[in-house]
Amino acid sequence: MSNRNQGLRHSTRSGWALALLACSQAIISIDISIVYIALPSIGKSLGFSAHDLQWVVNAYALIFGGFLLLGGRMADLLGRRRMFTIAAALYAVSSLVGGLSPTPELLIIARGVQGLGGALLFPATLSNVNTVFAEGRERNRALSIWSAAGGSGLSVGTLLGGVLTSALGWQWTFFVNVPFALLLALAAPLLLPRDTNKPISARSFDLPGAIISTAASLLLVYGLTEGTAIGWTSPTTLTIIFVALLLFAIFILIEARTRTPLMPLRLLRNRSLVASMLMTAIFMGTFGVQPYLLTIWLQQVHHASALEAGLVSLPLSLAVMIGTNIGGRLSTRLGTRTTIIIGMAIGIVMFILLAFQLNPDGPYLINLLPCGIIAGLGQGITWTAMWIAAASGIPAQEQGVASGMASTTQQVGSAIGLAVFEAIANAGAKGLTGNTMLSALNHGIQNAFLIAAGPMLIGIVLAAILMHALKHKSGQLQAAEPGSSAEEILGKQVLP
Repeated sequence: MSNRNQGLRHSTRSGWALALLACSQAIISIDISIVYIALPSIGKSLGFSAHDLQWVVNAYALIFGGFLLLGGRMADLLGRRRMFTIAAALYAVSSLVGGLSPTPELLIIARGVQGLGGALLFPATLSNVNTVFAEGRERNRALSIWSAAGGSGLSVGTLLGGVLTSALGWQWTFFVNVPFALLLALAAPLLLPRDTNKPISARSFDLPGAIISTAASLLLVYGLTEGTAIGWTSPTTLTIIFVALLLFAIFILIEARTRTPLMPLRLLRNRSLVASMLMTAIFMGTFGVQPYLLTIWLQQVHHASALEAGLVSLPLSLAVMIGTNIGGRLSTRLGTRTTIIIGMAIGIVMFILLAFQLNPDGPYLINLLPCGIIAGLGQGITWTAMWIAAASGIPAQEQGVASGMASTTQQVGSAIGLAVFEAIANAGAKGLTGNTMLSALNHGIQNAFLIAAGPMLIGIVLAAILMHALKHKSGQLQAAEPGSSAEEILGKQVLP
């Protein structure tokens, strides 16, 4: 009876912890999209120039992408609960400052600090999920719920941004974060497991690796972001990207020689983690661009309002939420490799059908929703499975940096995908007006969906070659000891 009561208490506590972690993921997702709708109002209110206005978005993306790896390792070294609490508090303060900003400069700084909060919060959240819940069925279910919160947050952010901006003003797209982020910070010490990390000394922290990796990530994201504005072949863009890649090479050399690396290179022997890093990049470069393409199609080709576009996105978000649940169940029964292949295959078929369905004539709901909803299922299935794969066979003390590694490649994939497919979508419409421009834009969006099916096919091939067909039907996989590869731990469960 005592064991049963203890089990019930553990189940209740872990349930509340999952609710907290899912809420934090929803806030991160909402904040990615909520500001887009408010940009015109922000520009008019604070006197932004057309060029500078993009930095309301870019400042967040740049700092978020640049600090993810460091944020993940800090969660491992300083404590997942501690970093979660600090990050949530930082998010609340920066959101408050953003809403109160009287000048463009202060708002951009606030958005950068928000990005830092997100870069610390995301890996702390994901590594908490991966350590609170045992690997296998329990973790797969938890990641399904966490994924559903993130998927719903993107569309809720678009809709909420339109409602708040119209009713209360752009400032409330920032103020809305404050009470929820404060609640996360206050609830974390009560609901998340106590940190067991020993205090670290300056000698045990890889400061050179932290500085070089963060600089490299910042430059790479900045180069990819600026490439769309100043041109991919411009000397400035090429120099920034070259320096970023050079710094990454130096970072690898540092990690290979230091006794306490920021990113232990042995993790790269875990084929499941390496494959998931590639999957997150491909996912965000394809599935992740879908909301942008469909928003442009709705608002520019069909002249839908921001609120109408947000409402149309709700059934697509519901499909993603359902897909994340299916992805967790399939990963438990069939393994992550098969599940990702299924999700990507659905995406390929639906993207090709969307390319032929989207047109400037006829009711846009009929043209969009059937294929869009099924594509959302594939998106949710893939999302859950790739994060399950990222955590498989990783020891608890390195879950944070593994999360940071996979989420960094996710941000790089997002930047590349958005730049490439935005260029494809708008390529034929430049200099045109009226119906001719709308027709050309529609054709460009069709081409973007067709071409996006290609990287998904590459993802299927990579998943088939690299990923382990793990079936989490019972028990949990043994965590890799330092110096052990995934193959040594998983033994016969690893397929070639």
